[in-house]
Amino acid sequence: MNVLIINTNRNHFPMPVVPIGACMVAESAERAGHAVQLLDLTFYKDALQAVRAAVLKHKPDVVGLSVRNIDNNDIQSPAFFITDVVRIIDAIRSLVAVPIVLGGAAVAVMPEELLRYTGASVAVLGDGETVFPRLLGELTCKRLPEALPGTAWIEDGEFRVSPSLSSNNGCSCVLPDFSRWIPLKAYLSRLSSIPLQTKLGCQFACVYCTYRKIEGSRYRLGDPDEAAETVQRLASQGLRSIEFVDNVFNSPYDHAFAICEKIARRRPGVSLQSLELNPRFIDDALLSVMERAGFSGIGITVESASDRVLEGLKKGFTSAQVHKAAEVVRRHELPCVWIFMMGGPNETQETVQETIRFAETAIRPQDVAFFGLGIRIYPGTELELIAREEKLLDLPQGSMLDPVFYVSPAVAYDWMQKQVKTAMNRQMNFMNSDSLSLPVLAPIQRIAYMLGLRSPLWKHTRFIRRGLRFLGVEA
Repeated sequence: MNVLIINTNRNHFPMPVVPIGACMVAESAERAGHAVQLLDLTFYKDALQAVRAAVLKHKPDVVGLSVRNIDNNDIQSPAFFITDVVRIIDAIRSLVAVPIVLGGAAVAVMPEELLRYTGASVAVLGDGETVFPRLLGELTCKRLPEALPGTAWIEDGEFRVSPSLSSNNGCSCVLPDFSRWIPLKAYLSRLSSIPLQTKLGCQFACVYCTYRKIEGSRYRLGDPDEAAETVQRLASQGLRSIEFVDNVFNSPYDHAFAICEKIARRRPGVSLQSLELNPRFIDDALLSVMERAGFSGIGITVESASDRVLEGLKKGFTSAQVHKAAEVVRRHELPCVWIFMMGGPNETQETVQETIRFAETAIRPQDVAFFGLGIRIYPGTELELIAREEKLLDLPQGSMLDPVFYVSPAVAYDWMQKQVKTAMNRQMNFMNSDSLSLPVLAPIQRIAYMLGLRSPLWKHTRFIRRGLRFLGVEA
């Protein structure tokens, strides 16, 4: 079959994300014998014109749409991305009558809602690189995917789903040949990193999170030797900025340690980062081996420094462990961004001040604190149940595609926002979501690239904010 895969994600903030999933699916479909083209819409000014041109040129029998995010998870400046997906589907159907398949992380979160909203033919819920080629086989024979695990569709107005089979397969650390499928130089010039995932699944039970729904609750671990070999191969191709995109990189601890140790032995000369570290599993030994492996930055997703909020979020660690992680970080040179999510269950004025106080006293001046406000509520999460019990949410699940957010009823949003902005005025190494959506961020990235600076750009937050304020830009 002629297959056209379209990466629909056009969000550039804080920087463009290399579409690893779409590239993996394209290569797997090609290996299955299909003629595959990938259209990456990330940098097109007129996305619909690019879609029409690709459809007319390649005359696809099937079109697969990769949908990364439903929205931008930003309560302050919400952006809903699925309207653009509908426009893309309309453009395709104005030219050809072929099956349109939805895939990507967003689809696994809200498959029924996305199928109904977009009118797409079928959704892939399982591992796309495995399910999509099998789906193409069914479509070749003009069969509906009833017996194909990992798919969903609407039939006679009813939502149908064939659940994914539990997989005993590990996570492959072999990456696709990005340069074949996407304009790689355009990503690199905007300081995008090459994504590498070393495990699937999540064993944590955070009340707001969808990772378990997307990847399952059981770990499927990649081979540390394979991960190290992939890093070395990327380095040999000149791709030296690499980000581990596991939902929690340092859990299991031994798996992360082994990966770092094997990379360190190879000395590939890369710049590694991971923004998903759990403070419970941070110690001197791990940060030392990460430094030897070539990490240039880490992110610790603590969400809060208050035990009451951490308990409400079911993070699985305590404020004492957060403070201990800060002590470990201070003993090392590795740059660190601390990620907080304000307004969750049990949040009060007192807990907000407790978290800001931690950020101002425990985080090094050269490091960064990022404050998000409010939490996106997704159907099927425990946070949805909490919001309904607290009478904060009365929408039916089918109406939650448009972003809806949770803010603790014990704290006023405007007050919380003011506290964060006041702290940002005192600390030039603090950021909020407004900082990541500044229009000047894109030219800053390109200038930084030309000057030889590499990811992560957030290491320079205090200098960038001071410079922008000197120029009269509110940052």
